[in-house]
Amino acid sequence: MKISVMGGGPAGLYFAILMKKARPATQITVYERNRPDDTFGFGVVFSDETLQTFEKYDFESYRLITDHFAYWDDIEIQFKDNVYRIGGNGFCGTSRKQLLLLLHQRARELGIDLQFETEIQDFEALMRDSDLVIASDGINSLVRETYKDHFEPSVDLRPNKFAWMGSTKPLDAFTFFFEENEHGIFIAHSYQYEPGLSTWVMETDPDTWERAGLGNMSEQESATYLEKVFAKQLDGHPLLINRSYWRNFPAIRNKRWTKDNIVLVGDAKSTAHFSIGSGTKLAMEDAIALFEAFKANGSSVADALAAYETDRREDVEKIQHAAEVSLVWFEHVDRYWDMDPLQFAFGLMTRSKAITYDNLELREEEFVRDVDKMFARQVAAEGFDVDVDNPPPPMFHPLRIRDMVVENRLAVSPMDTYSAVDGLPQDFHLVHYGARAMGGAGLVYTEMTCVSEKGRITPGCAGIYTDDQEAAWRRIVDFVHTNSHAKFCMQIGHSGRKGSTKLMWEGIDQPLESGGWDVEAPSALPYFDNSPIPKVMDRAAMDRIKGEFVQAAERANRAGFDMLELHCAHGYLLASFLSPLTNTRTDEYGGSLENRLRYPLEVFDAVRAVWPNEKPMSIRLSATDWKEGGITGDDAVEISRAFVEHGADLVDVSTGQTVPDAKPIFGRMFQTPFAEQIRNEAGVKTVAVGNITTADQVNTILAAGRADLVAMGRPHLLDPAMGLDAAAEYGFAKMYCPPQYLAGYDQALRNGQRARAELKELKLKARPQHRYTTERKQAAE
Repeated sequence: MKISVMGGGPAGLYFAILMKKARPATQITVYERNRPDDTFGFGVVFSDETLQTFEKYDFESYRLITDHFAYWDDIEIQFKDNVYRIGGNGFCGTSRKQLLLLLHQRARELGIDLQFETEIQDFEALMRDSDLVIASDGINSLVRETYKDHFEPSVDLRPNKFAWMGSTKPLDAFTFFFEENEHGIFIAHSYQYEPGLSTWVMETDPDTWERAGLGNMSEQESATYLEKVFAKQLDGHPLLINRSYWRNFPAIRNKRWTKDNIVLVGDAKSTAHFSIGSGTKLAMEDAIALFEAFKANGSSVADALAAYETDRREDVEKIQHAAEVSLVWFEHVDRYWDMDPLQFAFGLMTRSKAITYDNLELREEEFVRDVDKMFARQVAAEGFDVDVDNPPPPMFHPLRIRDMVVENRLAVSPMDTYSAVDGLPQDFHLVHYGARAMGGAGLVYTEMTCVSEKGRITPGCAGIYTDDQEAAWRRIVDFVHTNSHAKFCMQIGHSGRKGSTKLMWEGIDQPLESGGWDVEAPSALPYFDNSPIPKVMDRAAMDRIKGEFVQAAERANRAGFDMLELHCAHGYLLASFLSPLTNTRTDEYGGSLENRLRYPLEVFDAVRAVWPNEKPMSIRLSATDWKEGGITGDDAVEISRAFVEHGADLVDVSTGQTVPDAKPIFGRMFQTPFAEQIRNEAGVKTVAVGNITTADQVNTILAAGRADLVAMGRPHLLDPAMGLDAAAEYGFAKMYCPPQYLAGYDQALRNGQRARAELKELKLKARPQHRYTTERKQAAE
């Protein structure tokens, strides 16, 4: 087999090494346009886990790398005269130049032909002359650009500015420095990569960059300016430059990675933001994945490339998603600037979702205990008598919303059960809500309860528009209040254009084939092509439906609910007024965001007027439509501010389900960033919801200040006692448990603590174990 590698970066070199080692007869040539010792930037970073992977695949290059690296175990955060140090991370740094020279050395040992100062222009000829062409020609890949119609790349230039610099300042930890001057906030991502040399990636937002005049400065002038910004941290050491130009990070993706016998790897294929230190790691793991594809598929280039693209894509997308969540945190660092410094540091450590509350406890237990105390002090400042010296984890603290106090921060999310008969709640609802209330959640939401018969989504949806329904709900509320300490919130809504549909398990959002009803909406836009065309609401219809909401609120109050939520999400009636994708009106209720807010606010005002002042009201909001032209996170902040001005106390933050062709980006806690943005920009309490599955994630969200309550839906379906289970796991014995279940709770507390200790021990044993001698752990000198 003849393999041509375009670009002498880590991805192409490492693949060449692995293939030549496994198949010595393979003819491999690497073409690099620069000289052997030309490189730009300073250091690169690998984790313990990545180093163990290198050891597995090629011990010789692994040994070369680990003989020339600086090792550290800690991450340090310096923010507003506070220093936080978190151990248990395990990283090594080496210079990019050194890494490439070591890979050159290993490649030559194996007989790989390295041709420097050689630039390939005729790709077609190279493809004909080679069995396989590796396009590892970097972030500005000429191969990708030449065949862009095939690869279909997308490049998202992020707003923040960054410049890659170095320093002689020694560092003994991966260190984040934060400084603010008259121009704005500056961030330095810093780490040592060899004795006497450290990398300093400088980052700032575009407005600060403009105010500081950095765009008009030379490399050296920029370095001199930043030496003043970080004078305390540099301690007299200079900043070094090496093509340290200010740039915007390009988040690169490609729809396709292969074309005939060409394959993209490394930055040519995809990029990962420097804030999680994964660019070189991503590139070299591409090489490993491609090697594995050939290992599994013999000499069939077509099969190997197909397998590589199929098998590798999910892992790459996960890394890119983590990197993008991380970079967004730095883009909006001003959002967190006034937080308690401990909360700021905790948020930084958990920003990409890879590290959580429990995970941090394994790494640096004392830091997490300090975070617990910080959270407890915040709760105490709200007037609660809580233990600030030995507090429980954040989820077990109370929260006051108007006169309502929830005993803990866990909520049961609103979930349609489609089990009502003509809108009337059944015994199923009594058992369903009663069990979850007794299971320990501080707040329980009803499913969307419809304000009229024609406001139902399906024939199985519950309502609160008749006396019988009101009485049925009162029975459930009484049971919840008698047998638990949970607060009970009724969510009221109207289906709008998404009404008259089948039960979820018969075809979600699909129109009824018989027995349906007319639907209404702000515009005559059906949800699906086969959905009924809604009747456009005129003033009379608006007044009628507003009256239905008011009557529903009055009934909810008589039924004894503690809180009321107005459903303005998921493409239902009020949400369809808010979104420009579903509201095409040309009157005062359409067009601008102010106009689109007008009717939902009219309904809210009317409901708030009859809902008791001492009882809180929330709204459920889709903070993004996940489609271009729809609602964005910034819009959601403005919408939330408007509702707060009209008396809303809480925003229950969901996303999407507005239009059927939306493209949500799923993942763990995927909607939480929107709850965080609304909470910290609109200044309102929020509920985080969406693929949150563990108590660990709940504590992570709360401790980082991303939300005030955390609602879990599907996990509560199979485990009604999630709250009590979490209390047992964390050893919190003060959660209310019905006396009938106390024996089980006591046993769970005993078993939970033992199981948690055993799990902690297993996790510590499972952590990557480096075998580097003390002499090779190069600390700062």
